[in-house]
Amino acid sequence: MTDHLLRCSTDTPQEWIHSSTNSEGDETLLDDEMSYQNLHKVEDIESQPVFDPEFKEKPIASPLAAEYTIPIQKKLIYLSVYFGLNLGLTLYNKALLGNFHFPWLLTAFHAASASLGCFALEARGYVKQTKLRSSDTLVLIAFSFLFTINIAISNVSLAMVSVPFHQIMRSTTPVFALLIHRIMFSRSYSTSTYLSLVPLVMGVGLCTYGDYYFTPIGFMYTLAGTVLAATKTIATNRLMTGSLALPALEILLRMSPLAALQSLLLAYYTGELCAFSQWIEAGHLTNFMLVALIGNGMIAFLLNVSSFQTNKLAGALTITVCGNLKQCLTIICGIVLFNVKVGPLNALGMVFALAGAAWYSKVELKKKTQG
Repeated sequence: MTDHLLRCSTDTPQEWIHSSTNSEGDETLLDDEMSYQNLHKVEDIESQPVFDPEFKEKPIASPLAAEYTIPIQKKLIYLSVYFGLNLGLTLYNKALLGNFHFPWLLTAFHAASASLGCFALEARGYVKQTKLRSSDTLVLIAFSFLFTINIAISNVSLAMVSVPFHQIMRSTTPVFALLIHRIMFSRSYSTSTYLSLVPLVMGVGLCTYGDYYFTPIGFMYTLAGTVLAATKTIATNRLMTGSLALPALEILLRMSPLAALQSLLLAYYTGELCAFSQWIEAGHLTNFMLVALIGNGMIAFLLNVSSFQTNKLAGALTITVCGNLKQCLTIICGIVLFNVKVGPLNALGMVFALAGAAWYSKVELKKKTQG
């Protein structure tokens, strides 16, 4: 499930792209299950290799991660659709919903849109619910809380740190995703993969360069939010590639209503519902704004489906890399469409980030061809 906050400003690049800070997407279907059947014809037991003193058993190669079994062309198509929808929703929010300052209500609206879309597809037979054990249902409930807590901590941390500092901390999400993969799942990566993340993270840092300010507790909250963002992306991937192997639409169907309810409760707790009521009474909810919100919900639903599916096919680390690259491309679009002003360091950061993304793509392509 992706979450989209609307703190946008055209004054500086780091403030303008803040609407995409928490857009990840984040979060891919159906493992390509491989079964192997060995047929043995028993003839003369003494002729078997196991009794041959010269025979040495070959080491068993480690299985490739699920994303490396996906054809490159298919992966590129899904990444392109996901990237286009992600960037498009950010620009849509900026152009049409710049005055809709209710992030929790918008998150609830996106989750509700995902719920309605999934229920409609289920009614037409495109989504079938798997019979789950109680423990599996608890896992999905915990995942919905992880999604909501991730947004909550991000919002809290923003009150204690500057936007540029928040951006540069969030740009390290791929690094934390890589570390979690190594520590929790013993996943190994090549040296080139590690090195390719350096210009990518450094580039986003330069893109969002500005007045860095933070309090000690704000630093801890921002760090926790970054780790949670990486954890959420990996958890999304594991729900679809691990033992459950649930389809993206089924996860959305089960999780979206919970996320919508949690977001509504937080909107009430933070006073957004009251402010929204006053906003409507002031006459801001015009027919145009209503149509814009409906269109926003439809795009958000498509993005959520695409995000989950792409997470499964391309991998959690690649999704976090896309999040970094999107920040730079958002600034480029802001320059063209909204006359956002950037300095030399910001421009240099874009070059670094694009170079890092290209390097990472080359490394992943090489890994795929070798696998």
